[in-house]
Amino acid sequence: MRIYRHALIKGVLTPAETARELEIEPAVVAEGLAMLYDIGLAREVDGNSGNFGVVSPDSAAEGVLGPLERAMRRKHSEIKKVKARLALYAPLYDAQFKKNAESAALELVDDLGEVRHGIAELAGKCQEEVLTSQPGGGRRAEVLAEAVGRDERMLARGVRMRTVYQHTARFSFSTRAYVDHVTKLGAEIRTLDDQNMRLLIFDRSVAVASVRDDAHAALFVRDPNVVHFMVASFELMWANAQPFPLGWDNQEVAKIGEEIKQRIVRLLSEGLTDQVIAKRLGMSVRTCRRHIADIMARLGAESRFRAGYLLGSGGWQAVARGKDVSDSG
Repeated sequence: MRIYRHALIKGVLTPAETARELEIEPAVVAEGLAMLYDIGLAREVDGNSGNFGVVSPDSAAEGVLGPLERAMRRKHSEIKKVKARLALYAPLYDAQFKKNAESAALELVDDLGEVRHGIAELAGKCQEEVLTSQPGGGRRAEVLAEAVGRDERMLARGVRMRTVYQHTARFSFSTRAYVDHVTKLGAEIRTLDDQNMRLLIFDRSVAVASVRDDAHAALFVRDPNVVHFMVASFELMWANAQPFPLGWDNQEVAKIGEEIKQRIVRLLSEGLTDQVIAKRLGMSVRTCRRHIADIMARLGAESRFRAGYLLGSGGWQAVARGKDVSDSG
């Protein structure tokens, strides 16, 4: 800026004169002049004599930005042409997509990439409602990052979104952040203990369900009677679920912890292993075993066998009422 200001006063200068008069190192003057030339504020005078002058910022803008703006206008025109050409094919694709959807009542897709592509297409076409049930506790941050943009677009279109998680999702930081974000946009989120199944239902016409023993596959269901049954199952889960709290309430956390323990007691009574119980409740085996250890301590049982006996004798109900059952039986 010193060089520019000085040239405005002097008119035409050489780099050597500029360095001497401003008492600046020649190398610094050269660097400054290069910057002025680069943005169009400096120009050569008298050919290759080394003399230079400066121009107004408006003239520099026209000289430097003019070609860029013209190139952008050309690109924008090309984009419009490509969009117009692609739009000619949309009716063909949509007609075939509808025909395929009507002909494939049940479609098993065993490639995870194809599953995600199919879900993205259904989400993009969804107009009224999406129902989601996601077991497994807290969802991974990368999965939520992939889902949030898709969910934002559906909510922006006025699509009603209802989702059921497991209680253990309440203790996941990334899941809580996602729930807080989409709830503010209009989504409704509730949680259950371990009674939900993995599924998505779009506009009550197409459902996507998980496949047993294959986490990378999904079943796309378009049969109206099966979809109706799945919607009814979701509504039953929804009616029994509890709203996902946006705040962190200690009493609410304690209540959910008790419900999880009660569910663990019932699953232990069925003879399920720690690993199976942990998977059903969406928690790690280590967390599950901590709950079991707490249950045994509250029962006053020193072994799983003794705990099983006390549970079979109604011991947990007594503990819930605040009684000591360690000496019963």
